[in-house]
Amino acid sequence: MGFMTDVSWSPYAVGIGIGVLSWLSFLISKKPIACSTTFAKASGMLERLFRGQQVEQKAYYAKIKLKVDWQFMLVLGVILGSLIAALLSGDFGLQWVPPLWAATYGESALLRVAVALVGGVFLGFGARWADGCTSGHGISGTLQLAVSSWISAICFFVGGILTAAILFG
Repeated sequence: MGFMTDVSWSPYAVGIGIGVLSWLSFLISKKPIACSTTFAKASGMLERLFRGQQVEQKAYYAKIKLKVDWQFMLVLGVILGSLIAALLSGDFGLQWVPPLWAATYGESALLRVAVALVGGVFLGFGARWADGCTSGHGISGTLQLAVSSWISAICFFVGGILTAAILFG
């Protein structure tokens, strides 16, 4: 169990683990691994706190059902698992500006948060527009040999490479 304290794991072992998790997800729940809808559900639940049950009458929220389900718990598990892994490896630390960002754009935490916020909005919009995220299309969809998911996964990689080239040269 010494690998539990490693800062990074073998990408091969992690890939195999995600593959096995995908199989188990299909076998047990009959559903693919995905997570982007959870963020839409969370925003709807948050809005419901302030506006009441009328929120559930919105067409999109009626379609996705504002409830805590297996996918919601998966996202919470990813967050909790990441925290546990960082604590076990001794790599946990609060950091507003990562070193690579600071070396390229400076130490401004406000700029870093603003860019992250804008990027998150674009990511969320794209995930909802594509009806899936990198885990939904890139893992589960490609596993099912869905052409749309393969196209999406290729676009994720091309977009990521181009964005990294633009941001970091």
